Amino acid sequence: MSSSFLLRLLSLAFFQGAVWAEQRKLSPENLLVITVATEETDGFLRFMRTAQEFNYTVKVLGLGEEWKGGDVARTVGGGQKVRWLKKEVQKHSEKTELVIMFVDSYDVIFASGPEELLSKFSRMGHKVIFSAEGFCWPDQRLASKYPEVRTGKRYLNSGGFIGYAPEISAIVQQWKYKDSDDDQLFYTRIYLDKTHRTKFNMTLDHRSRIFQNLNGAVDEVVLKFERAKVRARNVAYDTLPVVIHGNGPTKLQLNYLGNYVPTVWTYETGCGILFELYVCLCVQDEQMPLVYVAVFIEHATPFMEEFLERLSTLNYPKTRIRLFIHNNVVYHERHIQKFWERHRSLFPDARVVGPEENLKEDEARTMAVEVCKKDPECDYYFSIDSDVALTNPDILRILMEENKSVIAPMLSKHGKLWSNFWGALSPEGYYSRSEDYIEIVQGKRVGLWNVPYITQVYLIKGSVLRTKLSQVSLYMDEGGMDADMVFCRSIRDQGVFMYVSNRDEFGRLVASSNYNTSRLHPDMWQIFDNPVDWKEKYVHENYSKIFEDEKTYVEQPCPDVYWFPAFSDKMCDHMVETMEDCGEWSGGTHKDERLAGGYENVPTVDIHMNQIGFEKEWLKFLKDYISPVTEKLYPGYYPRAQAIMNFVVRYRPDEQPLLRPHHDSSTFTINIALNRKDIDYEGGGCRFLRYDCKVESPRKGWSFMHPGRLTHYHEGLRVTKGTRYIMVSFVDP
Repeated sequence: MSSSFLLRLLSLAFFQGAVWAEQRKLSPENLLVITVATEETDGFLRFMRTAQEFNYTVKVLGLGEEWKGGDVARTVGGGQKVRWLKKEVQKHSEKTELVIMFVDSYDVIFASGPEELLSKFSRMGHKVIFSAEGFCWPDQRLASKYPEVRTGKRYLNSGGFIGYAPEISAIVQQWKYKDSDDDQLFYTRIYLDKTHRTKFNMTLDHRSRIFQNLNGAVDEVVLKFERAKVRARNVAYDTLPVVIHGNGPTKLQLNYLGNYVPTVWTYETGCGILFELYVCLCVQDEQMPLVYVAVFIEHATPFMEEFLERLSTLNYPKTRIRLFIHNNVVYHERHIQKFWERHRSLFPDARVVGPEENLKEDEARTMAVEVCKKDPECDYYFSIDSDVALTNPDILRILMEENKSVIAPMLSKHGKLWSNFWGALSPEGYYSRSEDYIEIVQGKRVGLWNVPYITQVYLIKGSVLRTKLSQVSLYMDEGGMDADMVFCRSIRDQGVFMYVSNRDEFGRLVASSNYNTSRLHPDMWQIFDNPVDWKEKYVHENYSKIFEDEKTYVEQPCPDVYWFPAFSDKMCDHMVETMEDCGEWSGGTHKDERLAGGYENVPTVDIHMNQIGFEKEWLKFLKDYISPVTEKLYPGYYPRAQAIMNFVVRYRPDEQPLLRPHHDSSTFTINIALNRKDIDYEGGGCRFLRYDCKVESPRKGWSFMHPGRLTHYHEGLRVTKGTRYIMVSFVDP
């Protein structure tokens, strides 16, 4: 073994021994974290939550003091931080075993605890370590003076640094500038001075072992999911940073990563501030928080009656609700009038602003929120747009319990990824898909999520409106930006966090883009765009029970003839009214040229689905609702759900009272009764000649289904009074 090799081994052993000895000294008790904050913003509170989660000792400088350090988010500044730090660390300048870490607070979170932090600091073997980034700020001319690095970020960032107390104190004691001068430039000049760099044994965290600055590095950072925790991982250098800093324009990315800090995404039980006083003590209704509910109908929207009705079923004392409705659609005046006639007593102080006021959307939203701002008794402002279908009546209570300044329930369009929030923003401030957006929308990740954009429905604390947002125009913008974009930008600019919760099922979004109000009952045509709302409105309430309890909800009045619930009363009424509104009743015939035996033509008075433009919607109904019943009741047959003969037949004593015996041109036929016997008409029914079996008392909305050819030769019995309507479909001809 050569002497030089032996010397290298001894040197390495000595160095490792020195490091290990150093590590033994670095206990969490000898770590002091210092930060600066003049007010307790949402970002600061998040920082402190993460510090508490990981048991850091934090000294906060500047709370309650005036900030004179300039607008550091947009330009140079921040010297006031160094002045405060200079005074504080001077107290510890002789404590050689004390480690001091300085970090910003508004845009910083911890991802791990002091033990890991100190271990990484010790292994790096330097007295002072600053965080690093890929941009030379604020003086690009200094870039060439930086030492070259083999891998990693080259330039200093002052948003986070760590070192021994004597060295940190000696560095900051050199500050002799104005509060508005730039702190990062100050530290940069010290670092670039080789004499100082050597004296203080300074380096940069080039590979983000301790500090992760997100500016310019967003694509390098991913979430690493482990069994009990989630960590941000730098995939460029394969490191797990301890401190995450959303510097520059990346604060929103930090918010996204912050969603996975344990105290943020773990379910927080207990009551919010107001609910500690009200709900948890089970007090009387009049002591519940006062909520201003603002409803905005800015465009024609399907299922408006149902939307308005849900306002009356909110599980919240109506005496503690102040209702405001802005309707900008003449077509919906009838719906509001109907709602008002039914529920006027529930909302005696309601205010309705109609289309005659000619208010623009941003003006209406401003009008509504200003009322809450000016009323010191307004505890919450709840905004809801007409294309929101809220199915959880406890929504107000649930959102209040989260105790957030601004929070929205997570909603999406049925079967789609379109939702009422964005997980991230592009550099231009528009939509960008976050890594976990799909999982959140689909409910695969459940929690409370800090997001940059919410819309259509949200709850705001009245106290926040009257303080942090008091001087902000929340919806109006001279640049012509949409009201929702202005709102979210305004909230973000004030440092207020917006959250979306998918901890509960709240409802869904209604699609409105294809809504044609020229039809008499346009909701009927929404089976494709809004299938869930269509089913709730137009399918019989007991339809689903067919598959749970066949004996109760399916009858067999004749051999192979089945009777089951299909349409709601509303669907029956709307179908009849639509046909009468169309008025093109034919006295023609249905002739099946494919049937053998030379059957005579069967005259009917009818209107076909294609005459009202409802053919494809009807075929969709057959496929989604009739085919499953057919497969259940006729085992082994799998219908194609094709039909070219779909029509409503009208029977009257003086028009067409009956239908002579015939076969249908179908594999099977459905007949749905659209009105009530003994109320709307008398007589009628159907007789199957082969079995001499009659169905004489059809129930409104129920369908009877029977084979169309060969065995079920049948006739329509005479109507003796009134008018009978039947929906008929020859399926799989």
